[in-house]
Amino acid sequence: MNNTEKERIIRQFQEKMDYDELLNCMRCGFCLPTCPTYIESGKNELHSPRGRIALMKAVVDGDIEPDDEVKRSLDMCLGCRACEPVCPSGVKYGHLLEEARDIIYQNKKPSLPVKAVRHLVFEQLFPYQNRMTTLVGLIGFYQRSGLSTLARKTHMLKLLPETMQLMEKALPAIPKGKEIRNRSEHLKPIGDKKKNVAFFNGCLMDTVFMKTNEATKKLLQYAGCDIVIPKTQACCGALHGHSGEKAKAKELAKRNIIAFEQAEIDYIITNAGGCGAFLVDYDHLLKSEPEWHERAKAFTAKIKDITSILVELNFQQESLKLKDEVLTYQDSCHLRNGQKTFIQPRQLLQSIEGSDYVEMKNADRCCGSAGIYNIVESEMSMQILDYKMKETKKTKAKTIVTSNPGCLLQMRLGIEKEGLQGQMRAVHIVDLLLEAYENAHS
Repeated sequence: MNNTEKERIIRQFQEKMDYDELLNCMRCGFCLPTCPTYIESGKNELHSPRGRIALMKAVVDGDIEPDDEVKRSLDMCLGCRACEPVCPSGVKYGHLLEEARDIIYQNKKPSLPVKAVRHLVFEQLFPYQNRMTTLVGLIGFYQRSGLSTLARKTHMLKLLPETMQLMEKALPAIPKGKEIRNRSEHLKPIGDKKKNVAFFNGCLMDTVFMKTNEATKKLLQYAGCDIVIPKTQACCGALHGHSGEKAKAKELAKRNIIAFEQAEIDYIITNAGGCGAFLVDYDHLLKSEPEWHERAKAFTAKIKDITSILVELNFQQESLKLKDEVLTYQDSCHLRNGQKTFIQPRQLLQSIEGSDYVEMKNADRCCGSAGIYNIVESEMSMQILDYKMKETKKTKAKTIVTSNPGCLLQMRLGIEKEGLQGQMRAVHIVDLLLEAYENAHS
């Protein structure tokens, strides 16, 4: 960073960082055993929540410059927020991290290639679902046309980093563009109506994992929900918010508030832990804009994960059956730490007849996906995944259940990495629950 960039960053740290929140950190160290990057870096304080907060405060106080070491420490953070539930002072670490990253990325001039990639991803792709659909359609064509088989046979994939090679194999079968575009905006319950809900589509969930979205809506229908799917909804903005693009995240938040606020509903249902955790934070994201803050609070009050509403509607008491299945569950960090939802998925899994549920050691520790972390911080991500797969294998599970698309891809990547194809599968919880429900009622 040059001196002008550093001066701007220091000034904005002093103006924007919540100093009271920085002071709330008592340096007790309760966060250290929960932090994957602290553990995997050999207990390096620079890569702990306590250490990162100390760096932020030191920049505000003028004790250190916001140099590349500070940026590196913040970039290395997964943003899993596992430190928050164990903090005696209740420090909102996730809010501090997002603000610090936003200040640095908005004031540090990136290289031209990085600037081009960030513009493409954050400005031109994720905010526009039709463009996401087109891109994903091309990936689907690659899979169906035989190009994927050709690429593997000719070893063309060897040109990619190892993580990307594994990820190509871990991708699910992509639906055709026509399937993605032609879907209902209103679905009636199957049986007696119990709730009126809206469904939040998401970006990846509504393209790469469209079948999981369809399974989610089917489960809601079986549970007695009348469902509306607002056509004007947008990306949740989580990727932007976590990557120093706060202004764009606010823009997307406002689009979503407008899209859902006219619907007469009890809840807005999500099936992706990362999306849900960001959606419930819209009131914080828009706290400085009085005309939006109250609308954001009304919006966030309605957010509910699919597993929460299913338990609320006693879906776990329905007949659910699988055959000779050993299950384990990998928590979505943001579902657990952001939405405080972790008991409900386990209740649902434990209610499935013909299956044994085995709790994984440290199931609440991040798998290393964290949005695009497994691409931009591949080495650390794979270290974290290696630990996760070691604990997964100890459960002797045939099926790893997840509740977030990033976690699902990461665990599939782990299965490929360990050579466990055919012995183990990774599935989203709604796909498994639908399979169990339809098995029991066929």
